[in-house]
Amino acid sequence: MASKIIFRRFNSFRHFQARPFSSVLNPDSTTPLSSKEKSRAALSLLKTEKNPERIIDICRAASLTPESHLDRIAFSIAISKLADLNYLQGIHDFIEELLKTRPDLNNEKFISHAIIYYGQAGLLDNAFQLFDKMSQLGVAQNAKSLNALLFSCMFAKKYNEVKRVYLEFPLKYGVTPNLDTYNTVIKSFCESGSSSSCYLVISEMVRKNFKPNATTFGTLIAGFYKEEKLEEVGKVLELMRKHEVPIGISTYNTRIQSLCKLKKTNEAKELLDGLMLSGMKPNSVTYCHLIHGYCKEGKLDEGKNLFHKMINSGFKPDSDCYFTLVNYSCKNGDFEEALKVCKQSMEKDWVPNYSTMKMLVEGLAKSSKVNEAKELVEKMKEKFPKNAYMWIEVEETLAKSEDI
Repeated sequence: MASKIIFRRFNSFRHFQARPFSSVLNPDSTTPLSSKEKSRAALSLLKTEKNPERIIDICRAASLTPESHLDRIAFSIAISKLADLNYLQGIHDFIEELLKTRPDLNNEKFISHAIIYYGQAGLLDNAFQLFDKMSQLGVAQNAKSLNALLFSCMFAKKYNEVKRVYLEFPLKYGVTPNLDTYNTVIKSFCESGSSSSCYLVISEMVRKNFKPNATTFGTLIAGFYKEEKLEEVGKVLELMRKHEVPIGISTYNTRIQSLCKLKKTNEAKELLDGLMLSGMKPNSVTYCHLIHGYCKEGKLDEGKNLFHKMINSGFKPDSDCYFTLVNYSCKNGDFEEALKVCKQSMEKDWVPNYSTMKMLVEGLAKSSKVNEAKELVEKMKEKFPKNAYMWIEVEETLAKSEDI
């Protein structure tokens, strides 16, 4: 039985190899695609594909490589979808196939990414096995692959394994940790609710002549806020001064975001006011955290006022800031404001997700703004023609609204 399955897989792979790449990535054209065009086509197809074999076909056809940022995103999306589809053996087989058939991927960079992909899929045993056999593949374990294994354990939420790898593997495999190693372990402790343990990690890294940086302390600050150990934040700030790490806007942004997550946005705003009085200038990230915090707490007016103040002060909101305001304006029944912000966002080629746009369209229709609603639907269909079918039912409802 097993031999038949292997034979079918082999024949399936041979059949795939016989097809031109364009038949998978661009079936309507015979024109060869450039490497970047393949990546973009793969990324677009992967977002909607639900057939696991087809997902792997798309990845093969695009010849994905960790050297490309687009390809790394495509790989990550593919692994997530395959894991959601419970196609776990397929993930393992595909990664093994790549290591055997793609000499350009038989290197430390791809193997490190593959270790992380295994953790992303919850296949931690496979991650450990791949790390262990790196030397057999002619690739030496180093700090980068060790950090990948730590990330893999974090992805799988196996925090005890993070601790075990940190304590045992450097000696076992002769690998010297680096700054990223310690910062990854600190992040793991903070994610698992053990932020106080990070003090020992910081002491260890200092003993090994590694200087903690803003990331080290920013992660720890966020961890203490998450655990609502607010008294510890002051201690961390003192540690930053002791180690001569500047307390800049990134540290304040971490504190502001953390307070907003705790629904203490007014306190976060007081922190902003205080830093401005001290002469330190906020940035767009600062404002975006506060806007999201106010909206999440149902204080939409404060969020809108801050949004307009942000723009008037010369700061540029990011896409998430626009999406947040559109979403919460719709939930608050302020569809006119939602439409206004949505149009501003779309002018920048930033389009809110389908559920938000559907909520806005339906809200406009109920507010007797059917023409505006129809215009939005047309723009969405034009922007995303492959998803035009998703608007059929909405358009039928709009037509009935117009007849009434």
